[in-house]
Amino acid sequence: MKMIDSLKAWWIRFRCPTEFLCDNCQLEHPSTCTHRARPNATQCPDYTPK
Repeated sequence: MKMIDSLKAWWIRFRCPTEFLCDNCQLEHPSTCTHRARPNATQCPDYTPK
């Protein structure tokens, strides 16, 4: 894993206090997020904190 990837993963864990990313994501709505893992995603390339 590259240093940038590990830093990004740390930042996501720091910013998202819940177990699932979708609970704290701006795109948490069926019409804006089409990922199959939604609403229980633990990794997502489109994650943006609220």
